[in-house]
Amino acid sequence: MTQLRVKKEIHPLYQKQEEELTKLIENYEELTTYLFKGSRNSIKLVTLSTGQRVAIKAFKIPNAFNKRVYRFFRKPKGLRSFEHAEKLKALEVANPQAVAYFEYSTATTIRNTYYISEFVDTEITYRDLITQKNYPDREVILEEFVRFSYGLHEKGIMFLDHSPGNTLIEKQQDGTYKFYLVDLNRMKFNQAMSFSLRMKNLAHLTTNIQDIEKMAEHYAQLIGRNSKEVFIRLWLETIKFQFRFYKKKDIKCKIKRLYFN
Repeated sequence: MTQLRVKKEIHPLYQKQEEELTKLIENYEELTTYLFKGSRNSIKLVTLSTGQRVAIKAFKIPNAFNKRVYRFFRKPKGLRSFEHAEKLKALEVANPQAVAYFEYSTATTIRNTYYISEFVDTEITYRDLITQKNYPDREVILEEFVRFSYGLHEKGIMFLDHSPGNTLIEKQQDGTYKFYLVDLNRMKFNQAMSFSLRMKNLAHLTTNIQDIEKMAEHYAQLIGRNSKEVFIRLWLETIKFQFRFYKKKDIKCKIKRLYFN
């Protein structure tokens, strides 16, 4: 049996829990509390001996080609998540505190990778705003979320997975809302965020034309453009994104039918 190499990075705040964290990863399959269970990745919830709850994300083992790509040419998703979390903190963008990264590999391939972060228990995500039209403070949250997204763009942050489920929303004691980014592995920093890139980034969020109109109005005020111009561009980018998404999905289904039926 091939001996796997173990690489780990423990955040300074959690150095004292290194042994405990290592045992959790070694016994990941035995953990039973799922936050998310998908075909590619899974996330499990664990309470440490300190009482702190953490989320452990296990990434799917890459295919034969990507096992080598991630070993030699590209940083694994878990490592990128760990590093991006720290970059976001430095830019004062909220995200669950990074705890640790674990990687199992051979001399030539990547196998299992894990990213651990503190668990942030919020009431809603942006997806809930889409599905719950009568959610309390919905209009206020939507406006603040647009301002939050604008802030990311102004800081040169391109969140490539800026999708409905990847922003956690927490109501503060003063009545304002705080936004946490999750699923951090696909991000770009120090980007020159043109108007086109900004609209493409926002186009991932919803297909509801009324919400897009409101988003365009709020964003136009922040960027100093005509709201109709912003709406037209955002609506067109949304249509193009949906077309690419379903076209890609259709191609994947055809490939699966070709090889597995």
